[in-house]
Amino acid sequence: MKSEIPIESYGIAFSSNVESKTDEKIEELKLNGFCVLDSGYSSRHLKRISDAFESLKHIYDQKYKKYNLERIDEHNSLRLPLAFGEKNIFKALAFNEPLLELISRTIRGKFILNQQNGIINPSHQKYNQGKWHRDLPYQHYVSSRPLALNALFCVDDFTDANGSTFVLQGSHKSENYPSKNYIHKNARQIIAKKGHFIVLDCMLYHAGGKNKTNHPRRAINHVYTIPFFKQQISIPKNLSGHILSEFEKEILGFSFLEPDTIDRYLQNRAKTN
Repeated sequence: MKSEIPIESYGIAFSSNVESKTDEKIEELKLNGFCVLDSGYSSRHLKRISDAFESLKHIYDQKYKKYNLERIDEHNSLRLPLAFGEKNIFKALAFNEPLLELISRTIRGKFILNQQNGIINPSHQKYNQGKWHRDLPYQHYVSSRPLALNALFCVDDFTDANGSTFVLQGSHKSENYPSKNYIHKNARQIIAKKGHFIVLDCMLYHAGGKNKTNHPRRAINHVYTIPFFKQQISIPKNLSGHILSEFEKEILGFSFLEPDTIDRYLQNRAKTN
């Protein structure tokens, strides 16, 4: 029989103040390095996102087939969905209200959408996200506060059978990649329903599992960072700014483009003083 978890304490000078569901998710994210967040979308809206994903896959494959996507290992990725086809639905996903509340309360100060990518875990095949990695790859440091967060939107249910994401809980607090023995003992698989975000500290080691079903598992990944990090693909150069609100332009990086001339730099300085 499992022992009863103690609830009383003593000798505590500081403790976390948790008053809402969002507070709970923030606490999980900071301590464990991940949480699962409900997007709040209806089943009808989730169907629209699923259909838009399939439509985009066809458009994307046709547009970029000249690059032989399979040869360069890009055939299971859809780069920057909000720049194609069903733009409104993919842009709206990046601005999901519960998600942005979580991001804005976890990353201190300004943040931008660094990248948005459609991801496909194919049936009975290896794929490039099936290796342990951080979403700030090749970086071996830790910070006192999160600098970047990964929000993986589940287009389909994430199950153990279809290769749901594995994580190494708390690894965002350690610089080095753990040993194989540690990974074998401590890897944890996250199970999540479609319509939920799996939110990770980008320094948390994670990997996609093997999809043992007969259907691909689809997701749309978002990485939000402090503006210090350069976007994977320049979003301002792929969207028309005049159709966006000032808030949208800030999150999408329009406000943080590097000046291309000294005049532009001085103009920007004048605006902020």
